[in-house]
Order: sequence, then structure tokens, then C-alpha cells
Amino acid sequence: MTLALVCLTMLAGLTACGDDLDEVTYYRRSENSLNSEKKEVTFTVENEMSQGQQMSMDVPLSKATITADGKQMTDLWVLDYMGGELKQQVHQVSTDEDFGEPRLALDYGEHQIYFVCSRGKTPTLSTEDKTLVWATPSDTFWRQVAMNVTAASAAQQNVTLQRVATKLNITIQDAIPEGLATVSIAPDTWYYGLNYQTGEPTNSSNSAIVFNIPASKVGTQNLNLATYGMSATTEWTTDIAVTAKSSTDAQLGLAAIHNAPFKRNRVTNYTGNLFAGGASFGLTLNDVWDEAVNNEW
Repeated sequence: MTLALVCLTMLAGLTACGDDLDEVTYYRRSENSLNSEKKEVTFTVENEMSQGQQMSMDVPLSKATITADGKQMTDLWVLDYMGGELKQQVHQVSTDEDFGEPRLALDYGEHQIYFVCSRGKTPTLSTEDKTLVWATPSDTFWRQVAMNVTAASAAQQNVTLQRVATKLNITIQDAIPEGLATVSIAPDTWYYGLNYQTGEPTNSSNSAIVFNIPASKVGTQNLNLATYGMSATTEWTTDIAVTAKSSTDAQLGLAAIHNAPFKRNRVTNYTGNLFAGGASFGLTLNDVWDEAVNNEW
């Protein structure tokens, strides 16, 4: 009897140990299963021209060309947030083989994903300030996508970005004089950055934007100078000084523009004389991007 009881006790102990090991293994497998609950999703940035316009108000981009207004885009950022926390970020450049088709492994759950595509020069990303700022802004597109990721979510998602830039176009009608070296455009307010979570403009400055004028332009007319900035959807205004100088910093021409109007996805055109006495510019707003507004200043 004593030997039998011992054997039964040993057998029970072995069985209990086996159960404990199985339980531990089960929980480890469960943890691994929870940790692997991700969905790999490829986002494709599309291109689609609107009917009756060269470029639509909501201009999509395409992997085949990644262009807007016929010019190559250079950078694409994707920032993935869950519960206000940045989970991952992707930065693609135009030389990447998969440019325009970023692939993300997304945790199951609610995501806010932010897309920015631009061809601005010298970009600086700050995830602390939630901003992208360019030394020289250019055409830029943005989109926020809310997404609930599950096992059933599509592995391919198409995203259409909207333009968040405005454009100032200056045309100098009179002939370029001998000795002209630079023309500077100095808005009192100009936005060099974007809040990538809200799409609103940031980092305003009144710095002059300087264009070097080659000697080959001397004697020519209708010199065109264009610059981009970020903009809100509501119209805003700013004063602008246009100054022409020689290589010795002598002033050759000056014009003051008051209350120039700007708006996201719209070109503001000013045309006029800069070197003749009483230099002046007249305003038109280009309707290629949006509805035209015409004013005098």
C-alpha cells in the first residue's frame, strides 16, 4: 500500500507538472499571437485629372509620374498615429523604387495616418511640433486618413491628396535693364511650413525671396518669377515689396503691392512694369486651380 501511494503521488506530480508546462506554453503562444496582430497595408497615391481643368482642386498623384503641373515631386512622408502616439513613420524620395507606394505593418485598431507629398527644398520634419518646414517651399499635397485596421482590412489602399500650397506669380512686363542682378519678392507674411496633423500653414516669415537674373535676360520682356507657400483654405492678404538691384546693390526698380490675396490651391498673378517711372502691378487670380477673382490695387 505504501509503495502504491508513493507511485500515485509521483504520477500525480508528473501530471501536474505537465499541466503547468502546457499552461505556460499556451500563454506564451497567446502572447505571440497578440503581438503578431498586424496587417501589412500598401498605400498607393493616385493620379486623376479633373474634367475641363488642367489640374483639379483635389489633385491626386501617381506612382508612374509623381508629378503635379508637369513637375516631379521629390518627397513623400507617412506618419502613423494610434491614440495620439506616433507608431511609425516613412519618408520616401523620388529615387526610391517604391516611391508613391509606401508599405506599413499596422497594428489592429484605430489609426490616424497623415500623408504629405512635396517638391519643396531642404525639408525639416519635427514630430515634436508636428510640422514639416521647407527652406524653399514648393507645390505640396496633404491628406489625413482615419482607418480601423482588422484582419479583414484591404491590403491595398488608394489615397488622394489635396493641395495645401498657394502660388505667387510675378510677371515683369518692361524690358530688363543692363546691370540687373537680382529681383527680390518680400511678402510681409509668407508660410514656409505645414502642420502635418491639421494641414494648416505654419512658420510664417517676412524674409525676401531672391531671384538671380542671368545677363541673358537683359532686353527681354515679361520675365516671370514664381514662388510657393503654404496656405489655409480661407483667403488671407499680405503686402509685398518687389525690388530690383544691380550687382553693386544699387536699386533699379521698386513696386509695392498692398493686400495681395492668397488661398490654398490658387495662383495669385501680378503683372506690371518694374523699371519705368511709377512702377505698378495689376492683379489677376488664375482659375486653373480654383475660381478666379479679379481686383485692382
